[in-house]
Amino acid sequence: MKKTFLRNCAFFLLGTLSVISQEKNTVIENIQKEAYENSQLENLAHELLDNIGPRLVGTPQMKQANDWAVAKYRSWGIDAENQKWGEWRGWQRGITHIDMVYPRIQTLDGTQLAWNPGTSSKGITAEVMILPEIKDSISFKNWLPNVKGKFVMVAMKQPTGRPDDNWEEFATPESFEKMKKEREAQIKAWDENIKRSGYDRRSIIPALENAGAAGIVDSYWSRGFGVNKIFGARTKKIPSVDIELEDYTMLYRMVEHGEKPKIHIVAESKDLGRVPTFNTIAEIIGTEKPEEYVILSAHFDSWDGGTGATDNGTGTLVMMEAMRILKKVYPNPKRTILVGHWGSEEQGLNGSSAFVADHPEIVSNIQAVFNQDNGTGRVEKINGAGFLQSYDYMSRWLSAVPDTIRKNIETTFPGWPARGGSDNASFVAAGAPAFSLSSLSWAYWNYTWHTNRDTYDKIVFDDVKSNVILTAILAYMASEDESKTLREQVILPIDDKTGEPQKWPTPRIPERNGGM
Repeated sequence: MKKTFLRNCAFFLLGTLSVISQEKNTVIENIQKEAYENSQLENLAHELLDNIGPRLVGTPQMKQANDWAVAKYRSWGIDAENQKWGEWRGWQRGITHIDMVYPRIQTLDGTQLAWNPGTSSKGITAEVMILPEIKDSISFKNWLPNVKGKFVMVAMKQPTGRPDDNWEEFATPESFEKMKKEREAQIKAWDENIKRSGYDRRSIIPALENAGAAGIVDSYWSRGFGVNKIFGARTKKIPSVDIELEDYTMLYRMVEHGEKPKIHIVAESKDLGRVPTFNTIAEIIGTEKPEEYVILSAHFDSWDGGTGATDNGTGTLVMMEAMRILKKVYPNPKRTILVGHWGSEEQGLNGSSAFVADHPEIVSNIQAVFNQDNGTGRVEKINGAGFLQSYDYMSRWLSAVPDTIRKNIETTFPGWPARGGSDNASFVAAGAPAFSLSSLSWAYWNYTWHTNRDTYDKIVFDDVKSNVILTAILAYMASEDESKTLREQVILPIDDKTGEPQKWPTPRIPERNGGM
């Protein structure tokens, strides 16, 4: 009788496990089916990147994107809202037009830098000049009055507009090495020349403005064909523009040869005063453990040289599409699945840091955070973020991911805690298990990271779709896991500089009153 009872219990247990396993297999299969057969990625990308465009913090486009995401989630039956976390200097980009008007006419490729005061619609016309060879700070101070009424070029004249991989492919080894040595020497000489002025690359710009310069002309080449990095201006009253290498070096050579080129700049931006800033939050409430959270994470803001396609449009698309699919095939999760689209990551992880500070009740009950940021490529690396038991649970979750995706991922456990770089670091600093889904490069750093070429056409949708499936399955597995993730931290190694043990990162204090 006892043996029969035990045998029946065993059969019941095996049958129950079989049903559970079958349910998991069905959900995982349905995630893949929905991702492949009914993908919304291209339409979402068009609406966000083509129609709304870049999402610089403090701009109308950022708020438009926040509202668009809330509406999109609600159309999928997912609760969503914009949560205010601070205020920022409001700014709206207008038309930028840069033309050389002497010694000949040519429209130049360039743009105004962010948060820069605008010009009138008539613009400003002035001669272009370069920095002199500087003997010391006194001679530089004596030279400064020469900038009055002139556009001053503040970037080095690059010796080549070809990226290094192009040289490596076509040049002789001797020619390639010669170019690199000459460039290194030129960079060193340029830096030392500025240093002798008593300023650095940043502080010299307000000094030029205060001396009466008509404007600042920069060129932050990103070592790719036609690619420049576009950041913020450092002037308060005069225009600051970035001109692409090809046109910038042409102007520079003209100045060197005494041709005294003149350019005309129209930059019709608007200062909008103080504006609120938001994180967009959406969630699917858990049915068994609603007070525990699986968080999908991607920053929503971008710089605005391009349209923010791979930094971080693609991460945004991954999280939105994963949430859409989960709502459809897994509408009643065990734990709450929350997605955070963070504001002002680019200025120091401000949106996610504010969320961590404002919601300790969520942070203390996080099962896992999955963050994706660095480009359009398929995920190739995941590390345990410094949590000792991360191997146990991450390995379980990854085992459910199809081998076609999993085989491309290198894992490292227990890994190390993120100290910056992207929003997972905000959660790690608070002791929550947060993992970066690190992507294959696709020339990200040179060609799309913060550049004028970070646009829709650079998206590799096959890779993004792979990341959607990975993220959705990880979220599902983390939600269903019987165990709560453990938070025991790895003992960090000795710091070579101090001789003391390294410490776990501490939470950042978010900038809630930015750009004022």
